[in-house]
Amino acid sequence: MAKTARKKKSPVSVYLDPEIMAMLAEFAARRGQSRSMIAEAAIASFLSPDADERREAAIVKRLDQIDRRISRLERDVGISVETLAVFVRFWLTSTPALPEPAAQAARAKASERYEAFVGALGRRLAAGPQLRQEISEDVSPARSEPS
Repeated sequence: MAKTARKKKSPVSVYLDPEIMAMLAEFAARRGQSRSMIAEAAIASFLSPDADERREAAIVKRLDQIDRRISRLERDVGISVETLAVFVRFWLTSTPALPEPAAQAARAKASERYEAFVGALGRRLAAGPQLRQEISEDVSPARSEPS
């Protein structure tokens, strides 16, 4: 069996900041490879003619992911605002003002009711499907609001 001759590699001396050296050592240990091999691959990647295109593609991919996340956040905030607006409008139109003796009793009970509300909200967020998951993204833009 003939052995294939390995090309002799040229040594290079590089000075790295201690933080970079620590990152290199940790990455090499995680991959089970030598620091020299990791450094060689990084340099080859950096010097490769298509490195700029790959870097740009990676950036574009990340920006697309960020854009999708922001779109979901906008949707979720919109749902939250609309939910609150519908609730407030419904509550204001369906709840008559209380006479003063009943209003005082209601204020006294408010803390207990608020704590029950927060507890129910906490349980819902921890266990159940969230409102944003129950609302279809395909809802048509035409809406009818209660008057």
